[in-house]
Amino acid sequence: MIFLSLSVLASTLIFVVFKLLQKLRIDNLQAIVINYIAASVFGFTLASSELEFIDIFQKQWIWGSLILGALFITIFNVMAYTSQINGIAVASVATKMSLIIPVILGLFLYQENTTLLKFIGVGIALTSVYLTSFKKGNATNSITNLGWPITLFIGSGIIDSAIKYYQFNHLQDFEYGYFSASIFMFAGIFGIAFFSMQRLKGRAKFNPKSIPFGIILGVINFGSIYFLLKALNSPETESATIFSINNVAIVLFSSLIGLFFFNERLLKKNWVGIALAIAAIFIIQLA
Repeated sequence: MIFLSLSVLASTLIFVVFKLLQKLRIDNLQAIVINYIAASVFGFTLASSELEFIDIFQKQWIWGSLILGALFITIFNVMAYTSQINGIAVASVATKMSLIIPVILGLFLYQENTTLLKFIGVGIALTSVYLTSFKKGNATNSITNLGWPITLFIGSGIIDSAIKYYQFNHLQDFEYGYFSASIFMFAGIFGIAFFSMQRLKGRAKFNPKSIPFGIILGVINFGSIYFLLKALNSPETESATIFSINNVAIVLFSSLIGLFFFNERLLKKNWVGIALAIAAIFIIQLA
């Protein structure tokens, strides 16, 4: 349970850092690129000595880490925009209710238990994502702004599913650090390439303020993935239960932080959506 608690703490802090970037007017992309470089260095430094760096390129999971690296930097940017445009609570719920995707896949790929109650929970989860995506003002309720949490929902679900797949099929316990660090390394490479293109086109200017926040975000980000992998490794608990407990805690803490520390005002629809999200997670856990 300690690994799950640490994953919850790290994941919640990611949303807080994104909100701080907005308040300090620090470019998301710059901080995110530095975050992945820092997370990669941090991960390889702490990784087990049973592997050399060059050895990871001979592993079956290296191609998975490459694909996940591209997904990570894409969805991380979407997460940042969702936190800033729709709010921390909306971003948290959209990210964490994506658990229905790995839960459904888990039923077919890993022969996990399936019940009518679990499917009811999935339906409630989808409804909650829609309701928490609304804020005051026509602009926020537009299709464009609803697109951010919907994209975040789908992308996060794919990432969680892929992480479970590689943890279950390809990774040994001592490889978790290398796998996590490799994902961040590739995400950093993609990010550097994209930022360089933006610079050449004159669309981006480097801001030194992004360095410390990127490093902080990198350490937190590495912890969120590493501790989740360790939690998923528990033989006594199904992945659906791990994702459920992890996600309900993050939804609760991030919503409270957004409300009390960033003055995010929630509509009745948002509160209903958050309540449904929590109910759905508990239903899926009990199913």
